Amino acid sequence: MFRAAVFDMDGLLIDSEPFWQRAERAVFASVGIDVTEEMSRITAPMTPRQVTEYWYSRHPWTGPTLEELEAAVVRRVGEQIREHRQSLPGVHECLALCREMGWRMALASNSPEVLCQLVVAELGIANHFDHVLSADHVARGKPDPAIYLLAARKLGVAPADCLVFEDSPGGVRAARAAGMCVVAIPRDERRFPDEALPHAELRGLHEFAREHAQALWSARASLP
Repeated sequence: MFRAAVFDMDGLLIDSEPFWQRAERAVFASVGIDVTEEMSRITAPMTPRQVTEYWYSRHPWTGPTLEELEAAVVRRVGEQIREHRQSLPGVHECLALCREMGWRMALASNSPEVLCQLVVAELGIANHFDHVLSADHVARGKPDPAIYLLAARKLGVAPADCLVFEDSPGGVRAARAAGMCVVAIPRDERRFPDEALPHAELRGLHEFAREHAQALWSARASLP
């Protein structure tokens, strides 16, 4: 059986993607960049630093530094997390089930550590995680597998013994590249490309059951 579970955060544990869209639109508007909803979808898989660098490379500004704008976005997202501290369906139940099965657990997110710690505290789930890992802990964020490989090392288990919960194609790609089995919880009718297919797909964390873990573990040798 699997020995560990690793959870993404944004869009899986908390519906924070709208927070990022609102924060980026407000902050980048201050330097003359109109970030539309379509433009936000392009940068959604990136880390906050990558987003800031992306917009600067296309629309260089004068005045605030990249670090200052990145910090302003993170600060605004944090304010919204505190205001709307609501977990997505099934979060508490899924975490409790993983703990019942004796698994070690980690959070692995492209968000900065300050927001990861804020989310687990505001949602009341900090006690479930043995490690909380963020974009601050690796040189490259997802879809690079670095954060998932780091999670396995921190948890003291082999990557093949980890079950990952993700919501995005980039996250699925990262987990698969790390050699882990992936359960996807897609958001907003999201579809996964052939090169980033999860091993299982559910409508929400509330659907995950012990039987899913057993079936995936039994089939792992034949999984693509």
